[in-house]
Amino acid sequence: MQPERKWYAVYTKPRWEKKIDSLLKNKGIESWCPLQKIERQWSDRKKVIEEPLFKSYVFVYIADTERTGVLMTDGVLNFVYYIGKPAVIREEEVNLIKNYLNEKEAQISVISSEGFREDTKIRVNHGVFMGTEGTVLRGGKKKVFVKLESLGQVMVVEFRSEYLSPA
Repeated sequence: MQPERKWYAVYTKPRWEKKIDSLLKNKGIESWCPLQKIERQWSDRKKVIEEPLFKSYVFVYIADTERTGVLMTDGVLNFVYYIGKPAVIREEEVNLIKNYLNEKEAQISVISSEGFREDTKIRVNHGVFMGTEGTVLRGGKKKVFVKLESLGQVMVVEFRSEYLSPA
């Protein structure tokens, strides 16, 4: 019988996310480093680059027996822990992020959830996040917080105000 595999997040050295993703895949370990396209301005030109969505995080889909192999990868610092155990990321959360990043104009910025109070609860009525409830940032009409409990992170996703309604 095949051991059960789950999604976990690992801490990486700063700016090593893409390299670690590649190293893990070369070892035969299923990993995912969510990337988004961002336009950067240099003095002489603009360029679209792919940046990791979560700084210093890479996701791995592994069985418990593969944890040592992940930790032995150069640049991996540790697993993200939640209540004393490696945090298991729900597959629905991973799929939600993957689907959203496939949308044409997907823009997500990630902020630590520490220090945020819950304000107005809203429901998203359009797009990949349809049916998802979130919290409005500072009473704004365009930004919605979608909390990823297992990471202790909040995604700030920009929506048109007509896509939102009170929950």
